[in-house]
Amino acid sequence: MRVTAVKFKEHGKIYVFEADGLDLRLHDWVIVETDRGLGLAWVVIEPWEPEPEKVPGQLKRVVRKATRHDLERAQKLRAKEQRAQQVCKELIAKYGLGMKLVEVEALFEGNKMIFSFTAENRVDFRKLVRDLARRFHCKVEMRQIGVRNEAKILGGLGSCGRELCCKTFLTHFEPVSVRMAKDQNLSLNPLKISGLCGRLMCCLGYEHSMYVEMSKPFPRCRKWVNTKRGIGRVKRLNVLAHRVIIEDEEGQEREVDLEEILEVLPGKPEHLEKSRKEG
Repeated sequence: MRVTAVKFKEHGKIYVFEADGLDLRLHDWVIVETDRGLGLAWVVIEPWEPEPEKVPGQLKRVVRKATRHDLERAQKLRAKEQRAQQVCKELIAKYGLGMKLVEVEALFEGNKMIFSFTAENRVDFRKLVRDLARRFHCKVEMRQIGVRNEAKILGGLGSCGRELCCKTFLTHFEPVSVRMAKDQNLSLNPLKISGLCGRLMCCLGYEHSMYVEMSKPFPRCRKWVNTKRGIGRVKRLNVLAHRVIIEDEEGQEREVDLEEILEVLPGKPEHLEKSRKEG
């Protein structure tokens, strides 16, 4: 069996299809079978023969190379999508619906259109669907998406000054947590660790595993340690520089190399605890 990998959207997922009997080259446009009917895609990896045990289940097939007529049809569908988007926005305003239209996708066979939207609450869009179906003479599906998918579709610039990762190269979203920011000693200010979508930035997860691995030799924050320059409590870690910021017995902060820490104490030193109680 020969297979090939294709994409349907510039920054979408890569899918593998059976390509027996077809002479395909990189960037060729092809017509493929999908669960929603025929679809137009392009080749991102030229055909190869995988090992039988590595074939991912029952594959759908590439029907043929796309013709000039197929590409012209795709252009007409893009124009139809633009018209549908404008009409849909006007109808949303007319009916006063609490939803935001993000994208319209017309399936290649022209028998269905998918309207992706975001909304904070449940929306009754039955009238909207009827009007759209009557105007465009096809089946209409309303699909509610999350704010992360909205950012992926619309794009924009992140706080780093570059185009959003989800718009340029991320094909799927990985879970991101505040713990990742804490482990990297980042500010927990929501404005600094949130993306345009309002959720935690995807890039928090890029280096997290490295920070976790590099942090293993370090004492945990709030632990008391004995160093070459006296006893102190760990306040912060500078993992990349292999340094630890500690607060000494007088309450002053100082930065020491990891190698200067002689031992991690099981608790607060007795003489400090005694002086606190006496005070």
